[in-house]
Amino acid sequence: MEIKAAVTYEKSAPFKIEQIEIDDPRDNEVLVRIVGSGICHTDLAAREQMIPYPLPGVLGHEGSGIVEKVGKNVKRLKPGDHVAMSWDCCHQCKACRSGMDPYCEVWLPTNFAGLRSDGSTSFKKDGKVIHGAFFCQSAFATHALTNETSAVKVREDVPLEMLAPLGCGVQTGVGAVFNSLKPNPGDSIAVFGCGTVGMSAILGAVIKGCTTIVAIDLVPERLELAKELGATHVINAKDTDPVQAIMDITKTGINFALECVGNPNILNQAVNSLGILGVCGQVGAVAPGTPVTLNMDQVMNGRTVKGIIEGDSVPEIFIPILIELYMQGKLPFDRLIKYYDFDDINKAVEDMEKGIVIKPVLKP
Repeated sequence: MEIKAAVTYEKSAPFKIEQIEIDDPRDNEVLVRIVGSGICHTDLAAREQMIPYPLPGVLGHEGSGIVEKVGKNVKRLKPGDHVAMSWDCCHQCKACRSGMDPYCEVWLPTNFAGLRSDGSTSFKKDGKVIHGAFFCQSAFATHALTNETSAVKVREDVPLEMLAPLGCGVQTGVGAVFNSLKPNPGDSIAVFGCGTVGMSAILGAVIKGCTTIVAIDLVPERLELAKELGATHVINAKDTDPVQAIMDITKTGINFALECVGNPNILNQAVNSLGILGVCGQVGAVAPGTPVTLNMDQVMNGRTVKGIIEGDSVPEIFIPILIELYMQGKLPFDRLIKYYDFDDINKAVEDMEKGIVIKPVLKP
């Protein structure tokens, strides 16, 4: 079947919209017609080869759409179902069996190899391989193949294109608060970086009853939106030392900090802003081997530094919860989104990199 896709041919190259061929779904796969596809910094990190992913390939890992075909062994889904797609895992290792899917022993090859588990690819152009299966979906296209276990059936009374960012960015930010840090009502939290993940973490902190919510960023418009979404304090790190400012606000340090940028210096700031027994979560993606230097005395005095992948979430359970919170008016993540025509993908990326938009969503 011929589809339209945004193909990445080489490192740093613009996305190129082309007609390519996609396979029919195999036994445990579903074919999804994409309605919305969020753009995430992880897509750009793969394009820049900070994250190893074979090229040429099709990226995109925040897809939502409608099931068109299913493989013969698919039980949970049928044509016509609305789905939001997320990553996949082996479902067999100790981490998966413990409900910690993002820490699957084969998570990296499952989601970044650009191939199915048997080594085959789902895309071709003129007989040549185009790598797919990015996060088991490759959603920068009009259609995507995904495993049944990566597609979460969702209610049909919500705009389907709006649900795309739940697959990664929103799920990561809210999940980091709900599932990883687990603050109590009245606790304080500082969020370093107000992109999709950071803004979603602020929304999660509001729901959890945090009474001091500090947003740190460099873009004044983002800080203003953070205040509208529930941040009690904002810090522009261009002209203010975040650690000193947080100490001035809290007197003894923050209970929780979340590093959402993927910058060793910012992680250091986040850790240094903690009070005794404080916990710092790191969700910002970095290149493999990135070092960081921390004050050992600061950490030793009851503080914790915790790495967090995908908000410690199980998508099949967590995505429907996020949708229900949205429907109740408690999680207005739609305020982070700006929609773009699929052909304008390079403009959407440019706007995101300039900080003009927080979460661009393509509409194929």
